[in-house]
Amino acid sequence: MTPPASATARAATTTLFVDEPFRSLWQGRDPFAAVEALQGEVFRELEGRRTLRTEVGDRAYFVKIHRGVGWGEIFKNLFSLRLPVLGARNEWRAIARLGEVGVATMRAVAFGERGRNPARQHSFIITEALAPTVSLEDYCRDWPAHPPPPALKRALIGRVAEMARRMHEGGMNHRDFYLCHFLLHTAPPPAPDALRLSLIDLHRSQVRRRTPRRWRDKDLAGLYFSALEIGLTRRDLLRFLRAYFPGPLRATLRREAALLRSLARRADKLHARYLRKYAPEARE
Repeated sequence: MTPPASATARAATTTLFVDEPFRSLWQGRDPFAAVEALQGEVFRELEGRRTLRTEVGDRAYFVKIHRGVGWGEIFKNLFSLRLPVLGARNEWRAIARLGEVGVATMRAVAFGERGRNPARQHSFIITEALAPTVSLEDYCRDWPAHPPPPALKRALIGRVAEMARRMHEGGMNHRDFYLCHFLLHTAPPPAPDALRLSLIDLHRSQVRRRTPRRWRDKDLAGLYFSALEIGLTRRDLLRFLRAYFPGPLRATLRREAALLRSLARRADKLHARYLRKYAPEARE
């Protein structure tokens, strides 16, 4: 019996999922060779990783290819107490988990992984491009000088908090949890009762049965840091806490007092590091 278009095939060292249009486009070909042959606008080209935007018909897709990072890079990350990103499986698993917990993200149309050796594993993932969209970082950039309608700002804060809560309660942490990785859909134009937000850039994410508190807190600190300069008030921050944590706000402030102090310190450190790294370039 022929498997359905969305079936996932497994061999001893290979996992493969191919949906349309690539199922038809690659018929009779090796998907791992076919994905390497795709052409388009290249966003990142490293020795072990390539990211590009390609078009098939009238649709755009993002392609991420991982060719193995090598044992040197793996050990370098481990010695620095960082978990190395070995391939496309992180993003594949994260997309699936976000779908399970009701957080909007990209739709994967192809995924492949082959090889047991983590240092030389070949993998790829292809996702539909989300358009038209704008990142929340760009959308909120001018808020200090040009505040948005209060109802729209409240709705956005509530939606971001809800997405963060669902993700963390669902056993996933992002590891790059910044406003730039929330895409706001702009057609139709955003309105308080008609908001579409999608979470992207999931290649460093981690998926477990439960999210460890320290990884949850790292996500929250990153999000807070990325929102430091968009003109949020104390009331806005309280609105986020009310939507993110269960129970009455007053009880949350008592119960999470240590966390809130820690988040402020972590965000300040991130901000200082950002200024050291990028402020000199801005002054040139």
